[in-house]
Amino acid sequence: MKAIVLAAGAARRLAPITDRTHKCLLPVGGRSLLDRMLAALATSGVEETVIVVGHCQDQVRAEAGSGRGAMRVSYVENSEYQKGSILSLWRARETMTRDTTLVMDADVLFPDVFVQRLIAAPAASALLLDRGFTDTGEEVKLYAVGDRVIALGKKFVPQSWDVIGEGIGFFKCSPEHAPEYIRLLAESIQETGGSNEYEDALHQLLGRVPVGWVDVTGLPWTEVDFAEDLRRAESVVLPQIERLGH
Repeated sequence: MKAIVLAAGAARRLAPITDRTHKCLLPVGGRSLLDRMLAALATSGVEETVIVVGHCQDQVRAEAGSGRGAMRVSYVENSEYQKGSILSLWRARETMTRDTTLVMDADVLFPDVFVQRLIAAPAASALLLDRGFTDTGEEVKLYAVGDRVIALGKKFVPQSWDVIGEGIGFFKCSPEHAPEYIRLLAESIQETGGSNEYEDALHQLLGRVPVGWVDVTGLPWTEVDFAEDLRRAESVVLPQIERLGH
């Protein structure tokens, strides 16, 4: 089991906080988001984590080091990090072909059980889904029919679905499905010049291979996009996670 952590972008919505540091290095409860994520991956049995770096990459490398316990940490640089996140995943694409890989945004505060459930999911490829969300238009929504996710996006709405929820930003990708995903990433980059997000190609993948979903409704987590998210992470979400024992 491997992981790709996308930690290259400049996080303009958190400026000026992130002008001279990376968003994933912001402290919550005295520990950075990245440190907490790496600890969760290591304790869940991930063998190697590849971090895609760009903005303030020296700081990210210094924080993550070369490993956590038995888990190795390596790096891939995205020099075009001012563009879309699709270029970050493209830089690390070979990792997905070698083993089952968790693709993760680096700006999420979450309990360890998220990683454990995603790894344990019976589906070879799967996404985490939270049905208890409020639709503000910012959320990447997942739509599922039965045990399969059929669509993903902020604005796209399929004709019908059984379940709708917010995506956490974590995707377990089977090595059998990785070549098709990489092909779709390449197509999308060719169309946009790399200005879009990796979820655009993932949405296309959902129509071609079976991707399951794992329900994490009711568990505490937050993505950190704005200053208010950071305050909520510290005052509300972290205490809830700590009560879970994570």
